[in-house]
Amino acid sequence: MQISLFLLKKSGIVYKKVFVIIVTYNGARWIDKNITSLLASSYPVSIIAIDNNSTDNSVALLEKYPQVQLVKSPENLGFGKANNIGMQMALEQGADHLFLLNQDAWVFDDTVASLLDTMALHKNCGIISPAHYIANETTLDANFKTYLGRSEVLDPQGLFVSKFVNAAAWMISRECVGKVGFFEPLFGHYGEDRNYCDRVLYHGFRIMIDTRSKIVHDRKITRNFDKDLTQSQYKILATLIDPNRSYLNAYMQGLKEAIGLPKYFSKFYSRAEVGQMAKALLGYYWNLIIKPGQVTTARKRAK
Repeated sequence: MQISLFLLKKSGIVYKKVFVIIVTYNGARWIDKNITSLLASSYPVSIIAIDNNSTDNSVALLEKYPQVQLVKSPENLGFGKANNIGMQMALEQGADHLFLLNQDAWVFDDTVASLLDTMALHKNCGIISPAHYIANETTLDANFKTYLGRSEVLDPQGLFVSKFVNAAAWMISRECVGKVGFFEPLFGHYGEDRNYCDRVLYHGFRIMIDTRSKIVHDRKITRNFDKDLTQSQYKILATLIDPNRSYLNAYMQGLKEAIGLPKYFSKFYSRAEVGQMAKALLGYYWNLIIKPGQVTTARKRAK
């Protein structure tokens, strides 16, 4: 395997241990593509998979690969808590970088090496993401395109600084994890990556996107009321526990979101559904305000 010459010649780094962490749940259709792409990486990686008690044949497929360290969770832990297990394992095994990769994604042969090259040039980079393409490998993922559009150009050749990019493919430095810690366990699924980005920024690290490096994120973005409600609740939670905000600012912004998010979703749902969402979000917000223990504890953990 060819290791990046830039790393060897320019940064003085002979070898950095990269551990890829994949959380799987009923993702059998992507397992082979995901794992074989990592095994073909020009920069060698170690692979840890945490299976969230899949009911399809995900585990059997993963077991075909002796290169994969497989953890079989007896329950569905969600994205954040399952990743925490893999992150801890990787650090205990001497990881210099953690690469969180979605089960429905795959890399190209130079993806890992390219990301490492960029991180070697930018010592304060805590998280770097490649560009996310859909399955045709030529069209940017719609949500990723939104995050990219909100980012600041650092280098016209394709490097951006961002406040947020979703965690489908995060390369994280050991130094960043050492300061920021793991994913906040209050989040079940959705929102944990936004909270983590807030904490990365709080601790003085940069979040970068390098469009010269790419992955495929093979997903279909669909509208679902329960999903949108859950995501909205976790958006409010992320705001309330954002360490970059004062308590007053967080509470005021959280209230704006509890009121404003149903208005946003009015273009997708009926008046009755929007009313149901508004009631649920205001109730969720109120419960966090009158019983602030979880919010206070999470904000303390973030620091």
